[in-house]
Amino acid sequence: MLASHLRTTCALILLLALSLRAEEDDAPLKVVIYPIDRATILAGSKFDFKVEFPRVISESAVSVKINNLPVAESLGKPAVFIEKEDTYNSNKDLDNDIKPEDDDEVDLKHASAVLLRDCIIEKPGTYSVMATDGTHSATVTWEVFETPPVRRAKNVILMIGDGMSMAHRTAARVFSKGIKEGKYGGALAMETMPRMALIGTSGVDNLVTDSANSAHAYTTGHKTSNAALGVYADRTKSPFDDPQVETLAFLAKRMNKMQFGIVTTSEVQDATPAAMVAHTRSRSEKTAITEMFLQAEPTVLLGGGASPFKSTSGINKKIHPADFLSQFSSAGYVIVRGDGGLAKAAADPDITRLLGLFHTGNMDGVLDRQFLKMGTVLKFPQQPGLEEMTQAALTVLTRNNENGFVLMVESALIDKFSHSLDWERSVMDTVMFDKTIALVKEFAEKNNDTLVLVTSDHAHGIAISGVIDDNRKGVKNASMREKIGGGYPNYVDENKDGYPDSLDTTRRLSVFFTAFGDHYETFRPKLEGPFKPSLIAFALPPRMKANDKYMDAPGAILREGNLGRLAGGGVHAADDVLLFGMGPGSEEIRGFMDNTDVFHVIAKALSLGTHSRK
Repeated sequence: MLASHLRTTCALILLLALSLRAEEDDAPLKVVIYPIDRATILAGSKFDFKVEFPRVISESAVSVKINNLPVAESLGKPAVFIEKEDTYNSNKDLDNDIKPEDDDEVDLKHASAVLLRDCIIEKPGTYSVMATDGTHSATVTWEVFETPPVRRAKNVILMIGDGMSMAHRTAARVFSKGIKEGKYGGALAMETMPRMALIGTSGVDNLVTDSANSAHAYTTGHKTSNAALGVYADRTKSPFDDPQVETLAFLAKRMNKMQFGIVTTSEVQDATPAAMVAHTRSRSEKTAITEMFLQAEPTVLLGGGASPFKSTSGINKKIHPADFLSQFSSAGYVIVRGDGGLAKAAADPDITRLLGLFHTGNMDGVLDRQFLKMGTVLKFPQQPGLEEMTQAALTVLTRNNENGFVLMVESALIDKFSHSLDWERSVMDTVMFDKTIALVKEFAEKNNDTLVLVTSDHAHGIAISGVIDDNRKGVKNASMREKIGGGYPNYVDENKDGYPDSLDTTRRLSVFFTAFGDHYETFRPKLEGPFKPSLIAFALPPRMKANDKYMDAPGAILREGNLGRLAGGGVHAADDVLLFGMGPGSEEIRGFMDNTDVFHVIAKALSLGTHSRK
């Protein structure tokens, strides 16, 4: 039976892989230029320039010009011609422009390219790039922008509520502030910031982005493809040779000699925190990302993800035992594994580098960690909260802060609980995120040279439809569906800690996701542990099925999903997200902005794109 289950699981994985490969193979034949059309490039920043041709050609057939000048003249050094690079292409129609009477043989496994690493353009302006192989051509336009010569912010704190949507914020306000007769008991800390804008989040390859793609936009100012970090996703097989763009952490260190830190409730190698330093086509390369953190040398790195720190494979899959904990220790890091150790380390004036790893994987959410002691809390009982980690990071970063710092703070599980349709846990982590924002606001008010930005990397399809009233008049013995209607919830916060004393009240928020797989809707919070809405159905064709664990819950109903049969939970949405800001440089925030514009706000505040800074 076990072997049968394993075969079915492998079949499911294979089907997904073939589906993704089929989408790649259907792509039209063309010349591709990186950076892509309409890219905005910070003056003085590093990037890789690449042109991919759709077939194997001779170097003499290539013509690449930037503003009508040869590459060597426009970028200061000649590009490298690659006659045959390995590609994913296997489409028999690889070269649609070759007519049947042509005798040219198209190599389906190789094609030619031009590559130039570590380019820098100092002069701002519009740049037109044209590339041709004599048969196929492409033209893109870049906008190179500079920043004001006067640096306005000493510090930047970028706070990301991963997956945080409008409904998450509204529900968090209900939980933490209460509402009576149409008026809330107060606003969230993020909502009291003076600047606000809508942010579009789509990427190069998809209307609906993932966290890697969108966080990359915040830390580089470039668009990329889903799952990519610090690179444009090219056609090569290796996840480590794609055209790179310089990330915020390296820019801040190189241009301003700044420190940087990262705080997250996920694995530190997860997409959003990794976007500060990583250069890889695949966000799943967690061992390699751990090695990239070691090379980047953050001042503070706090979160989960301890497992990849002891690994047998490094970058480029070179097999070698890699004890990254020992290497971080040798590099001067104090390593802490529990909340007590974190507080002690942060208070030590001699500690200048801090690595905190509080879980082998993602940390537990605040509902389980602080209240229910469910999830993996019994296995990892000393997990600090986001507030404690952020306070520790600020303490260490300000200890020797002559040149300032960039700090990313992520509340990661808002997204992960939304994927599992566990909205109460997701909203509780939104409340925790907002309490952390209040702490950061207090820091910024005392240090008025600090720019604070609060946003989400993408949205989820989630909405509040009203209230579930167990005692709704006229429907006492009716189904749970008929208990959904108007009115107000009766959550209570007697101890004034900002969290409801109980989530399982008689009148609860009615919150639903717009896109989901098969699952049992229980209409109640999952107090017995994090919600697992679906499981793999060991059947052919492969599919996910509703988790029978919740089938007998009082009032539970089977909800047939509106996503494909392989979907096991909720998915991201293309909805705009909100950006809040305060401090020097935040006046750039207004109206509708692209997610790459968040990088522009940071770069301008820190004057990263000019050589005449004051």
